[in-house]
Amino acid sequence: MNDISPPAISLPFTEQLAAFYAYMRSEKQFSSHTQSNYARDLEKFQQFCMQKSLIALPDLGVNHVRMAVAHLHREGLGGKSLQRWLSSLRSFFQFCVKHGWMKNNIADGISAPKAPKMLPKTLDADQAAQFVQIEGDEFINKRDRALVELIYSSGLRLAEVVSLNLVDIDWSDSMLTVTGKGKKTRILPIGSYAISALKDWLVERKQYTQDNEQALFTTQRGGRISHRAVQMRMQQLSIQQGMDNPVHPHMLRHSFASHMLESSGDLRLVQELLGHSNISTTQIYTHLDFQHLARVYDQAHPRATRKTKNEEE
Repeated sequence: MNDISPPAISLPFTEQLAAFYAYMRSEKQFSSHTQSNYARDLEKFQQFCMQKSLIALPDLGVNHVRMAVAHLHREGLGGKSLQRWLSSLRSFFQFCVKHGWMKNNIADGISAPKAPKMLPKTLDADQAAQFVQIEGDEFINKRDRALVELIYSSGLRLAEVVSLNLVDIDWSDSMLTVTGKGKKTRILPIGSYAISALKDWLVERKQYTQDNEQALFTTQRGGRISHRAVQMRMQQLSIQQGMDNPVHPHMLRHSFASHMLESSGDLRLVQELLGHSNISTTQIYTHLDFQHLARVYDQAHPRATRKTKNEEE
C-alpha cells in the first residue's frame, strides 16, 4: 500500500489525519505496513470519538483517552495491542501539538493494562534429541537433519538460518557468523552433532545446486530455502518424529536458551549467544530455569513435598 487516506465516511478530525498520513509517508518515510498499522489504530479512536460526539481535537481530554483504552480492552484488545495503539495516538497528538491544533499530548502518561507474561514453550533435552535425530539418506533427510541440528546447536532465529551462506561457516574452528536483527552480526559455536550433519548435507547439496549458489540451505531445485518451507517441514517432522506437540523453529531456539541457562547459569552468556540487545529479553528464560529447578527439588529432596496454591485453598 503506497497511500493511506482517512475513511471515506465523515469521521472526526479527518483533515488533521490526512496531514499526519502525508507526514508519515513523505517526511518519516514509514513502510506501507507501518502506515497501515497507524491507520487502523487511529480509525479505532475516530470511531470511539464519533460514538461520544467528540468532533474537534480541542474537545478531547485525557479522560477520553482513558475511556477509549477501557473500551478497547473490554472489546478484547490485549495489552500489547493497546500499547501499540497508544503509541500511534501519541505520535498523532504530538504532530497535532506541533501544528498548534492541540495544546498538549493527551496520551502522554497513559499506560495500557499489562499483558500477561507468556513463557515460551520449550522441549526438554530428551525431546530435543528425539526431534533432531532424523533418519534417512535422501536429500530432504540430510538437509532437514543439518537444519534442525544447527538451529538447536546455535540458537538461531528462522530468518537467520534461512539467510546463511556457505562462507558463514568457519570449519577450522567450528564457528558460525550470523546476521541477526538490525543487521548485527555475532559469532557462534557449532556443536559436533551439527558439524557432522552439515558436512553430510554439503556432500548431498552439491548434486542439486549450481556452483554460484551461496545459500547454505537449499531446495531440490537448487535455490535458497524459504521461511515458509522451513516452517512446513518442521510441522511434518513433528509428526514424523513422534512429538507430542508441533515443534516450530523458535521452539528449538527457546529450548537451546533454556538448556544453556540450566547448564551454565550464565545469563550474560545466553544473552550474547541469542543476540539480544537487552538482557531483560533474555531474563524470561530464568523463569523457565526456576520452574525446572523447582521440579527437580520436588522430585529429589526427601522433605520437599510442598502444597500448591490450589491445595492450600
